[in-house]
Amino acid sequence: MQEALEYVKDAEVKSFIKKFTSLNEKKAKELREKLVGLELIKLNEGHISKIIEILPEDKDELSKVLPDANLDENETNTIISTIKEYK
Repeated sequence: MQEALEYVKDAEVKSFIKKFTSLNEKKAKELREKLVGLELIKLNEGHISKIIEILPEDKDELSKVLPDANLDENETNTIISTIKEYK
């Protein structure tokens, strides 16, 4: 996402986009690998992408980001603690 910003000319648009892209490409890739490595059956690639885009900070935010995942308490805590490593 950060690389795509090179092509955006409008400063206001760049500023707006940066609010939603808090991880650089390297960290986003590392987080993706870590989330995939958790081997949670309920997490698919779409879920992982949403998590990386939004970086939910707690259980409530995660459940709003992934309303269809039906994660249990342990899975939710594991995902949140993994995200916190990259904030």
